[in-house]
Amino acid sequence: MNAALRLPATGGFTAPTVDEMHLPPFFELGTFEFGKQMLLILLSVVLIAGFFMWAIRHRALVPSKAQYLGEAGYGFVRNHLGRDIIGEKEFRPYIPLLFTFFFFILVNNLFGSIPVLQLPTLSHAGSAYVLAGIAYVTWVFMGIKRHGFGGFMGKMTMPPDVPKALYVFLIPIEFLSNLIIRPVTHALRVFATMFAGHLALMVAASMTAFLLTNGGLLSVVSVGSTVLGVFIYFLEILIQVLQAYIFTLLFAVYVQGALQEGH
Repeated sequence: MNAALRLPATGGFTAPTVDEMHLPPFFELGTFEFGKQMLLILLSVVLIAGFFMWAIRHRALVPSKAQYLGEAGYGFVRNHLGRDIIGEKEFRPYIPLLFTFFFFILVNNLFGSIPVLQLPTLSHAGSAYVLAGIAYVTWVFMGIKRHGFGGFMGKMTMPPDVPKALYVFLIPIEFLSNLIIRPVTHALRVFATMFAGHLALMVAASMTAFLLTNGGLLSVVSVGSTVLGVFIYFLEILIQVLQAYIFTLLFAVYVQGALQEGH
């Protein structure tokens, strides 16, 4: 973890700052920077592709443990995030993107809980916004393709069964909510939770190190900070998995809403 134990002249504890969360880049080419975060993203692609290619290499009728695990992961995304949300008739074209979103976010989030790696790559806002941007362009494009531009905009801004006089107020509100705020919050959910969880773990770890370093009664108190750190660690693993699920689920919900016929 990139937590630094900083002891000021007063001898007190100073919590890690945001600037200490991420290592400096390995190298720079003009404005392009290649650092640990980008390296882990590339690693996640290799790991995901490698695992599933290895798991299905034999395609046996009686699956091995790896094949069973791979098929179970695929089936979960296909059935629970695709078919059950988007619908039996519509979900198949979106399986590759749903599958990619879920496992890419899951692995990159879990990097934050693996010793040495210890960096959830989506704690960088840019990565989260790129994923949300891909999701946004996809469901908006498919909605326009299905309903036409006017029909799609009507779906997004004019709720059914509402007195027409209220549309004067509802259209700008719905436009901002569905077409401006929605993609931003889609990214912020995963970014903010990964960022906050990573920072909380850094604070707990550096607090424990500070208490142990100062010795005496403070060493006894470090037991409490250690327990807190372990609790945060396992809570963060749960959140990392949930955020991969929530991001993919919301994408499926947005696609379903964009494709469904108007009332």
